[in-house]
Amino acid sequence: MSKDRQPKSGETTDTSKPEGEFVFQAEIARLLHLMVHSVYSERDVFLRELISNAADACDKLRYKAITKSELLSDDPDLRITIRADKKAGTLSVSDNGIGMGRAELIDNLGTIARSGTKAFLDRMSKGGDVNLIGQFGVGFYSAFMAADRIEVLSRKAGSKSVFLWSSDASGFNVEPASKTLAKTLARGTIVTLHLKEDAKEYLETSDLERIVRAYSDHISFPINLVIEGENAEELRQLNAASAMWMRPKQDLDEERYREFYRHVSGLFDEPAITIHYRAEGRHEYTVLLFVPSMRPFDLFDPSRKGRIKLYVKRVFISDDADILPAYLRFVRGVIDSEDMPLNISREMLQNNPIVAAITRAVTSRVLSEIAKFADKEPDKFEQLWRSFGTVIKEGLYEDPERRDQIFEIARFHSSAGDGLRTLKQYAEDMRPNQTEIYYLVGDTLEQLRASPQLEGYRARGIEVLLLADPVDNFWVTTALGYDGKPFRSISQGEVDLSAIDSIEPAADDGEKDAASQAVLARIKDALNEAVEDVKASKRLVESPACLVAPHGGPDRGMDKVLELQSGMSGRLPILEVNLSHPLVKALDGKAASADASVFDDLAWLLLDEARILEGRQPADPAKFSARLNRLVLVGLA
Repeated sequence: MSKDRQPKSGETTDTSKPEGEFVFQAEIARLLHLMVHSVYSERDVFLRELISNAADACDKLRYKAITKSELLSDDPDLRITIRADKKAGTLSVSDNGIGMGRAELIDNLGTIARSGTKAFLDRMSKGGDVNLIGQFGVGFYSAFMAADRIEVLSRKAGSKSVFLWSSDASGFNVEPASKTLAKTLARGTIVTLHLKEDAKEYLETSDLERIVRAYSDHISFPINLVIEGENAEELRQLNAASAMWMRPKQDLDEERYREFYRHVSGLFDEPAITIHYRAEGRHEYTVLLFVPSMRPFDLFDPSRKGRIKLYVKRVFISDDADILPAYLRFVRGVIDSEDMPLNISREMLQNNPIVAAITRAVTSRVLSEIAKFADKEPDKFEQLWRSFGTVIKEGLYEDPERRDQIFEIARFHSSAGDGLRTLKQYAEDMRPNQTEIYYLVGDTLEQLRASPQLEGYRARGIEVLLLADPVDNFWVTTALGYDGKPFRSISQGEVDLSAIDSIEPAADDGEKDAASQAVLARIKDALNEAVEDVKASKRLVESPACLVAPHGGPDRGMDKVLELQSGMSGRLPILEVNLSHPLVKALDGKAASADASVFDDLAWLLLDEARILEGRQPADPAKFSARLNRLVLVGLA
């Protein structure tokens, strides 16, 4: 019954403290207050969580016994036992798994180190669904929904010491178990709940059978219920106790898949996609994977760890094996290999050729199943993409071998409307003489849709992909194109759209005579070293100016990323000026006669306005404000 929780960074739990009372970590105290003082309609979740923890403890012992067989020699049959004592008003869930020592009892049952715990508490305090308990890794504490006191007796495998952890939700005690109590436990853990008066139905045999068969039938260890007889006790096994992934698909229904998904993932939504098959040939393995319909709380955890459980011939090896690439880390489930050695370590997994072969095959299969789902259920897939598209697009940068597969399922916002678009749809709707796929990268869709850089493309009916996810800055730099059509940033280099007919009345481009060139030169002189060049724009229609990146370097989106990360931008931008805009025409007419300070203020205003439209601050906000004030006063004079 062990969940691997460690203290948070910067937080310590003093396990060297003498036996006695301990204070709960602050977040646990708040969590328990919610548990104790709230009543939920689905309290069954606590038993489901305790059984799941017990199964994990058995799995971990079986894995450890691969190299230390003596740990299992005295009691090799791993099992979970439920006992209801109506006289005492207690319910216990016991296992003969790995067990815990004193330090583990303190750390595991006194500290939560889950990054999502605060989010869980916030949602619960606002009336969130109790089913979120499993999602946020705080399942053990759900027992306080049904109990006002909990005792945990545990002996770590191979240890002579037995410790008793107890709590009434105000704090907890850890002390050596009495000799009499220690004799009752050879190995493993017993969790005893002193049930509240309104939770005594959990002492009824029929209710316990119902919960176990409904929610824990997939557990691969026997779950036995102790039945009190007239003369002696008897054990009744409540679950099938066989690895569910090994069962034929025709023997399983949606409900069984759903409950196994919830067990293996810790999530309580409905799986969007279920992938269950057996691979035979050079390598034999069984796969049972699920694509969730909602985001797991740790989707954007910096570690980007996978959550696939790896088994070898039904022996548990790891619960966070990186079988799938990081961009599919939201997939949950089990992979069971027939070929790997049982003594394979977690460290060896990274360099094992069988693991590499399984990774290649299963990754392609998962992408293929997602593509099928997109074709069959386009509306549901759109919601799936909104949940996981940001993560899947990491594969466009990290997995060039499967880039084409990812392109087939990828969806993008574009200037064509509010809906999501495929690259296939984009290519089919390209304008005559259009040879490139245009895109614009920025921070938000709202900012991108308002970008002046779209104006010339919109006037010609050219669709532009609007990329607002941080990962978009990276994959576009490595992807050569789609269906033979290269990607092209509209915020970089010069643009020539003359081969594509305009669908709007042509605007007056302005006469590029000597006077026009003079105003461009004077603007550049006023801006000094703030820009690389000032040019007449071929892409602007309504706005006076915009910034573009010079050809050959990062576009404006990537330049912003570099600026945020290092505080330094790349090459200076080019300021493109719309010679047809009234403001620029006014400057053009006064280039020779206008007061130098007024002209310079207007030139800087063009640059700062272009930066603001990109979602950036003016280079110097104080000077921007002063210039704006001066110009307003001139206009009011």
